[in-house]
Amino acid sequence: MILSLFGYLGLKISKTRTHIKPNDFDLFYTSVSTSTVSSMTAVEMEVFSNSQLILMTFLMFVGGEVFTSLLELIFARFSNNNNYNNSSTSMKNSLPIKVVNDQIELGLVSIPNHHSSQDHKQVNDVNGINNNNNNVPSGTTIVSYNNNKDMLLRSNSLKYLSHVVLGYFLLLQFVGTFLVSMYMSFIPSAKQVLREKGIKTLTFSLFTIVSTFASCGYVPTNENMIVFKKNSGLLLIILPYILLGNTLYAPCLRFVIWVLEKITKREEFSYLLKNSKEIGFGHLLPPLHSWLLVATVLGFNIIQFVIFCSMEWGTQIMDGLNPYQKFVASLFQITNARHSGESVFDLSTISSAILVLFVVMMYLPPYTTFLPIMDHETENDAKKDKRRLVECLVLSQLSYLVIFIILICITENKSLREDPLNFNVLNITIEVISAYGNVGFSMGYSCGRQLKANGSCKDLWVGFSGKWSNKGKFILILVMFFGRLKKFNMKGGKAWDLS
Repeated sequence: MILSLFGYLGLKISKTRTHIKPNDFDLFYTSVSTSTVSSMTAVEMEVFSNSQLILMTFLMFVGGEVFTSLLELIFARFSNNNNYNNSSTSMKNSLPIKVVNDQIELGLVSIPNHHSSQDHKQVNDVNGINNNNNNVPSGTTIVSYNNNKDMLLRSNSLKYLSHVVLGYFLLLQFVGTFLVSMYMSFIPSAKQVLREKGIKTLTFSLFTIVSTFASCGYVPTNENMIVFKKNSGLLLIILPYILLGNTLYAPCLRFVIWVLEKITKREEFSYLLKNSKEIGFGHLLPPLHSWLLVATVLGFNIIQFVIFCSMEWGTQIMDGLNPYQKFVASLFQITNARHSGESVFDLSTISSAILVLFVVMMYLPPYTTFLPIMDHETENDAKKDKRRLVECLVLSQLSYLVIFIILICITENKSLREDPLNFNVLNITIEVISAYGNVGFSMGYSCGRQLKANGSCKDLWVGFSGKWSNKGKFILILVMFFGRLKKFNMKGGKAWDLS
């Protein structure tokens, strides 16, 4: 919310590119949509000046999942270092070390010298006492708390992991920005689009890559990527970033750590690979889970691609494209359904069956797999009882979305009756699910679909929600926040049995 307020103030005090000055609520709406990486559009993108686009780039940069996961690691390192320091201090202030023949006692812990080799831990120094000390009898083994060694290894591993995530985050976006800049500079058709719209090449490249990697879906052009649907090379450059910053972030992160472990042989990388659950980082998944996640993502994409091509290959939306361009554009469109939201086709012209499929894809969380993840951690009965009580009180994600859709249908009731071709339940559902999934897909609004022609109506490149009342937009703001924080309520609704 602080980030959204900062973005709103920045957009308000800076000048727009055109004479059009969006109202305050639409600016706040845009800021929330940017910081939650939802890309719901209430203002035409070409209205924003270069400085405003740079501000929006910053909001997407820090609002994306990879950056927030980096912050999570920084906090985890800080907490772990505090625990390590407290543990070391408590050992130094513990009971004096008592050395007796064939054993050593540290406080109340004693370890015999004749224990098994598996449990044998020999250390040269314990709290300042070493094997060179004349007061230590020969044949005595000096042992230390092994927890400190484990905590130090964990602390170093978290440090290395944070460095890997930071490198992954910055390097990918630098490479992507460079590649898009080169493409826009050397391909005449793409270069001409930016020249006509007055958009700087570097701003477009950085904005688009950051937006795609953060799974936002904003593009500096009014038409989103529709204007570039014939530029297959550009689509292929951007396409991997849809996956690398979202659904395949966890498997790619594990792969990078595996490569670094093979190259450097560092113990920290090996520890990360073998102790992903103990690390407690939600994006570092076990190997089986990672493989099944990759298979699930590819499976969903194949299903979408086959259905999309079978129904849309020869339709009007493909006019002017050769088979190769159709293939790339179709692949780009279906991949964006989870969860970036960039479009090369007008969604309002796509068949309803495809739209329903997109709704399902938008609803699914990024790490949806066919693997049931079981929680094997033990808890006492009191904690279990409290958790069961909370789960009984908390509704499921789908229940909340149904409530939001009903509320928006109430606020937009007048438009639903007077303008049914634009305002209908399916269009509202797509808009709500898109905001919840932080995708940005929208059916848009067309004056030509009005049953009663309105002379003052003007077709604009804004999302469908841009035509809603402020009450409806406010509800969608809540949906965007709810969707961005969905991982904190994924276990809700367990008490409901629909069978």
